[in-house]
Parts: sequence; C-alpha cells; structure tokens
Amino acid sequence: MQDEDSDLRAGVRAALPLLFPTLAVGISFGVLAEPVMGSVAPIVMSVIVFAGSAQFAALSVLAAGGGAPAAITAGLLMNTRFLPMGFAVAPALRGGPLKRAAQGQAVIDTSLALASRGERGFDRGLLVGATIPQAACWISGTAIGALGGSVLSEPERFGIDAIFPAFFLALLVKEARRGLALGVALAGGLVTLALLPFLPPGLAVIAAFLTALVGLRRP
Repeated sequence: MQDEDSDLRAGVRAALPLLFPTLAVGISFGVLAEPVMGSVAPIVMSVIVFAGSAQFAALSVLAAGGGAPAAITAGLLMNTRFLPMGFAVAPALRGGPLKRAAQGQAVIDTSLALASRGERGFDRGLLVGATIPQAACWISGTAIGALGGSVLSEPERFGIDAIFPAFFLALLVKEARRGLALGVALAGGLVTLALLPFLPPGLAVIAAFLTALVGLRRP
C-alpha cells in the first residue's frame, strides 16, 4: 500500500535551496540565447520545453552554426532520460489520463530526487510542489537574461559565460558515478573531437550520443 502523499507546500519548502541556482542558470541561458535566438524565443522555449540540459544542448548547436533540425535533435536526445523517469514515477500519479499527463510535467531531475521514497516509490505532493517554484524561477530567469541583454551584453564580465560549460560539467559529475558511465562520457568526448573537423556544426555532438548505447549492455 502506498504511503500518503505530502501536500504541495512541503514540496515548495523542499525546493527553496534550489531556487537561487535555478534563477541564476535561467538568467545565464537567457543572456547566452538572446544573441542567437532573439529575446522572445528563449522565453517561449523555457515555457514549452522547461529542461535546462536540453535547452543548453540545442543552444550550443545553434551557437556553433548548426541548423534547427540538429539543435532539436540534440535537445530531444538530452530529454530521452525522462522516459525511464516517467515510467518510474507513473504509479504515484493519480486521476485520469489528462490529469496524470499534467502531473507528469513535474518530472525533473531535482524534484524526482526530492520526491523519492526509495523502494516505496515517489511522493506525488513533493514532486509537484518542488517543481512549481523551480519552473517559476527558470522561466523568470530566462526572461531577465533575454530581456536584460543590453545590461548584460558582455556576459564574460560577470562570469555568466562560465555557467554554460559549468552546467554541462555539473551534469557529467552527477551522472558519472559509476565506471561505465564515466567511460561512456569519455568516449562521447572522443567521438565529438574526432568528428568535429569533418561534420557540420552540431552533428558531431549528436553522433556522440550514440556512445550512450554502451550503457544498454547487460552485465
């Protein structure tokens, strides 16, 4: 029998330490995206996609001169991790198909970690409650960065440009907890470096994602 879920307020309180970092990374995305995408598109992207890693991946492809198909593919590949996460959290969701689908939009990395009960599943209240303020900070941060581009036109002066590579490094450190994961990450880097001189911008990064298939090998 599943434990009783916490209320949304508990989730909001659990997410409080994450709000400033989320706002800061959102601002950095808006600042870096504005010269590439304009001031409106980054905000719309944050509302619709709401996935920092996918948005940064797509932006990196566009900034390197890649086309929209390559950028979209990079973002979609980054978001494939949400498929197993969605399967894992599905038993905790309640209501009809539309209501469950709406609740499923709350599945993000940090909220899923906060809502985890281990073998007992996930706390739906914590999951949804923790995502609401993070979404507000991410979207508002993107808007501040994109619309305040005239003030922050030189992000390197404020160190904002360092957040871009640091964001991906943080993802790598988080995921590379096991030897196999670290090996896959290194292989992906080598594939990217090897293909950069020969492929159009963005395609080398997409090809590197194929190294993740190594993780499907059964022990």
